[in-house]
Amino acid sequence: MAKQEEYINHDMEECIENCTECHRICLETMEYCLRMSGKHADAARIGLLADCAQICQASADFMIRGSALHHQICAACAEVCGRCADDCAALGADDEQMQACAELCAACEESCAEMAGHKQD
Repeated sequence: MAKQEEYINHDMEECIENCTECHRICLETMEYCLRMSGKHADAARIGLLADCAQICQASADFMIRGSALHHQICAACAEVCGRCADDCAALGADDEQMQACAELCAACEESCAEMAGHKQD
């Protein structure tokens, strides 16, 4: 069995960092949306942010542990992050928090898609 240091390559390390940052911003954005209320606090949006935060944490955990199933978890993470990025971006370019969340979710989507073996164009 390979040592942990040998298993985690540069691309995986970057993906772990993206997942960790995405987890953080989704939790922050969820709290922000609840404070803002109105359209920001839509139940579907809050649920999507929670889903994204949780799958990002799980993806990072699977990669850190060297799980053979990380490809499948990263594929699911890419899907959720893409949906979350689109949803956050849809609230408008003038909302800095939502745009920051959209950008980090999009970066996580891309790196998780690469880890899943489905590199995006």
